[in-house]
Amino acid sequence: MSVAFAPLTLEPAYRKVAVAIGARILSRALREGERLPSEVELARQFGVNRSTVREALRELESRGLVQRRPGSKLMSVSRPHHEAVAAGVSDALLLHDVTVRDVWEALTILEPPLAETAARTRSAADLAAVAAAAEAFAAARLDAPQAVQRCAEFFRCLGRATHNPVLRLAQEPLLQLLEPSLAVMIDNVPQARSRIATAQRRLVDALAGRDARGARDWMARHIRDFSKGYELAGIDLGLRVTPAV
Repeated sequence: MSVAFAPLTLEPAYRKVAVAIGARILSRALREGERLPSEVELARQFGVNRSTVREALRELESRGLVQRRPGSKLMSVSRPHHEAVAAGVSDALLLHDVTVRDVWEALTILEPPLAETAARTRSAADLAAVAAAAEAFAAARLDAPQAVQRCAEFFRCLGRATHNPVLRLAQEPLLQLLEPSLAVMIDNVPQARSRIATAQRRLVDALAGRDARGARDWMARHIRDFSKGYELAGIDLGLRVTPAV
């Protein structure tokens, strides 16, 4: 029995250039802020046309690995912002038809240990930021979009308090996907705001006392409470998540 093989795919030259430059950046041979040679010089070094180099740089720029600084004609090495990376993950999850339940279940898994870690690793500045986020949520009668933004900022402050970029990057896409359903809940369940504010205060207290177990338990309770809020708001957990507008 003969085995059939598919033809090899020939990569465009610009992709090869992008891979070569990207490998230097990711290996840290080229550091953040370091300027790349000009397009003419890169074309000479790679033995390709300048247009090929330009296309390669466009690809690297779209990935957040290079950027053109104001007033400079040269590209510099940059580091992708985690919000932009997370937005790409959120878009991918939307295209995979994630549901409200999927997001909620992921939060129940991620957020309690994240809060536990934050209670152990937070600095005084981190604690002040978390407390300020809680006060901002509770201080005024906000419309639903503002309330959702303040609530998400509280979660992000906890993420920053872990000093773990992996946890922050894992958290951000979920927060972006959470926002639409959370807005409906806050708009339709009168007690949602007070329950969120109470949970945030308890979490601030746990962080202040470096009570890792208390932070974990209160966050688990807080996320579980979202499920009850969805029920009261008439949100079907099986619904596909829609993009925030």
